[in-house]
Amino acid sequence: MKFSALMAAVLLTAVATGAQAADTLAKIAASGKITLAYRESSVPFSYLDGPNKPIGFAVELSNAVVDAVRKKLNKPNLEVALMPVTSQNRIPLITNGTIDLECGSTTNNTARGKDVAFAVNHFYTGTRLLVKKSSHIKDYADLKGKTIVSTTGTTNVLVMRKYNEEKKLGMDIVLAKDHDDSFLLVQSDRAAAFAMDDILLFGLIANSKDPGDYEVVGEPLQVEPYACMLPKDDPAFKKLVDDTFIGLMKSGEFEKMYTKWFMSPIPPKNTSLNLPMSPQLKENLKAFSDKPAT
Repeated sequence: MKFSALMAAVLLTAVATGAQAADTLAKIAASGKITLAYRESSVPFSYLDGPNKPIGFAVELSNAVVDAVRKKLNKPNLEVALMPVTSQNRIPLITNGTIDLECGSTTNNTARGKDVAFAVNHFYTGTRLLVKKSSHIKDYADLKGKTIVSTTGTTNVLVMRKYNEEKKLGMDIVLAKDHDDSFLLVQSDRAAAFAMDDILLFGLIANSKDPGDYEVVGEPLQVEPYACMLPKDDPAFKKLVDDTFIGLMKSGEFEKMYTKWFMSPIPPKNTSLNLPMSPQLKENLKAFSDKPAT
């Protein structure tokens, strides 16, 4: 009897797990709606070009997933709901089921992997510093005793705190709500530098009022992958998302999208970032890895 009871419990667990695994696609099918997250100032991945109009490289990745979901579920009129998120609330909104997919500027790392799943990596970046050219700050050592800012809920905060402790620089690290707010602290001289993923810093400078006043300095402290976030323990939805991105990479469409957003003039100021594809990303167009940063 005990063995039979144990087997029944195992079977019930397996059934429950199976039901949970199909949750996202089942939820979308039942509601007729998919909810996508977007960022308001993560240039050129996901940012606003006018009120409530997100655009960017990661937005196009999200849209490709929507097309795949429509085809998979045979729902050509699937509703797409858009929700703005910040670095601080993006993970909770995935874990509680409010949003189905977040494609922005999110680092894929092992700590976050305990709460969410990540698709195939679509970019690689590292922590550097945005400063005013007039500050004459050229590297991290120049920040000794100064105030620097980073954005709440980002891996860059942890990187800078660790570096500050190891090098005994005595920096005062303050946190801002989002990337625009962090940049504002440098613009208004309330912080000497903004520590963030270098690509986001280039994007903010390119779209600023006076791009010639700022520069990105310092060697990257680490290289981390960006990937789209989705609910954990949902292999069916992850496979659909991964297959969508791998298809773009195999067809050459991913490279065309990259050229559009990183090598060509982009809204709102029609400025080009002129950022060639990194060796790590070129390799991942063949490896299709979702390997996290440690």
